[in-house]
Amino acid sequence: MKKLSIVIPVYNEAKTIAELVSRVESVALPDELEREIILIDDGSTDGSRQALEALKDDSRTVLFHERNMGKGAALRSGIARSTGDFLIIQDADLEYDPQEYPKLLGPILDGRADVVYGSRFTGGETRRVLYYWHSVGNRFLTSLSNMFTNINLTDMETCYKAFRGDIIRNIRIEEDRFGFEPEVTAKVARMGCRIYEVGITYSGRTYAEGKKIGWKDGARALWCILKYR
Repeated sequence: MKKLSIVIPVYNEAKTIAELVSRVESVALPDELEREIILIDDGSTDGSRQALEALKDDSRTVLFHERNMGKGAALRSGIARSTGDFLIIQDADLEYDPQEYPKLLGPILDGRADVVYGSRFTGGETRRVLYYWHSVGNRFLTSLSNMFTNINLTDMETCYKAFRGDIIRNIRIEEDRFGFEPEVTAKVARMGCRIYEVGITYSGRTYAEGKKIGWKDGARALWCILKYR
């Protein structure tokens, strides 16, 4: 029996985390896959820690950072704890739909891909319409990343990334915050991994609803593209 690790960084998501875990556990995986859920609380202050304590059981691993260190740091902790043959990154909000795991895993399970990105810009069925300048910035960073990696992604900044487990665990993750995205993209490209994209749906949040990424993260992503090229 092979295993899928689902790594979920959590920072101030008390309102959504229980629902998100329920959605993750409701996904019908292929018969040959068992599920490993790893949640990492990254120093939350809104009650997420208590919510995760209540969710902790034999089927869910819960890790705690004593202070907020950033998404990349949380993923570093979760990936190090993972044991799956395959691994998917899942945000703790409800922007991404876990029912699309089979779509993400398909090219890996059939032997075509080592890494799969879920693109919000290539034909997902639905996408919430939100911030214009966010989309401009995303496309600019993706294009710049592509120039240095010589791959043709459409959505480098997407949360939904699926990996062969041995590949992601052999990457030394250096970035503590959202620089994880350009860093890991540069490193899988340098390794010569077979990278695929699939179209996904997306239900983005507003800042009032809890969105956290800002212009400073965009500036850091720009620096990371240059640093890890």
